[in-house]
Amino acid sequence: MFVENKFYIGLRDITPLKQLKNTSLLSYLEDVACMHSEIAGYGVTNMDTVKRTWILLSWKIEIKKRPNFNDFLKVRTWSRLIEKFYAFRDFEIFNQNDELIAIATSKWVFVDIEKDKLVKISDEISNKYEPENKSVFEEKDLPKFKEPENYINKIDYKITKNMIDINNHLHNIYYMDIAKEVLPIGIEEPNNFEIMYKKEIKLGETVKAIYSEVDGYHYVTIKDEEEQALHAIIRLKD
Repeated sequence: MFVENKFYIGLRDITPLKQLKNTSLLSYLEDVACMHSEIAGYGVTNMDTVKRTWILLSWKIEIKKRPNFNDFLKVRTWSRLIEKFYAFRDFEIFNQNDELIAIATSKWVFVDIEKDKLVKISDEISNKYEPENKSVFEEKDLPKFKEPENYINKIDYKITKNMIDINNHLHNIYYMDIAKEVLPIGIEEPNNFEIMYKKEIKLGETVKAIYSEVDGYHYVTIKDEEEQALHAIIRLKD
C-alpha cells in the first residue's frame, strides 16, 4: 500500500535562505507515516485501545534537490519490510513538477505501552500495512555507526516542555535541532543525514551535544549530562 499526502512549504518551514529545513522535512515524513498507521488501525487515535505504539530507531535521508518557500511537495510512503520485531518504511518526496527530490528510509519497533517492551509483529499486523517490494536504497537495513573517539566541540542542552511527544519522550525531530546548535556554521542543513536513536530523553533532562568530524562526515553524539548514557548519534554529510 502506498500512502501519499501533499504539503505546502510555509514560513515556519524554511531557513534564512528560504529553503526547506531538515526538521520540517522530517515532520512531513512523520505525518504521512502516521496516516498509514491510522489506515492500518495502529495509529495515534488507536493507541489507548490497542495498547501498542511504534517507536522510531533510525532515519536515513538523501536530499537530491532542496525545495524552497511556497513550493508544494508530495510525500509518498510504504512499508517495505517487516521482520519479527523490526519494520522498515521508505519514502519518496516529489516537487510540484513531479521531480523526485528526496528519498528516505526508517526503522521502527512495535512496543507494548503498558509493559514498555517490544512486541513481535505478527502476520496479521503486517498484512494490514500491505508491504511493498520496493526500496529507495540498495541496503536492506540501516547502517549502525559508532561514537567517534575524539571531539571538536560540545554544548549542554536543556529539554523543555514543547519538545516532548505523545510518548512523553523528546520528539525525534528535535534531535536535529540539538545537533544544529553544536554544528559549525554553514553545515546546519546538510543534504545527507542519518539519525540512530539509542535511549529516550525525557522532560527536564540536560544532554550533551558533542561534535566530531571523521573521514568527511560530521557527527553529533547526544549523551546524558554525565556523558555516560548514549541517546543518539547523528551523521551528516553535504
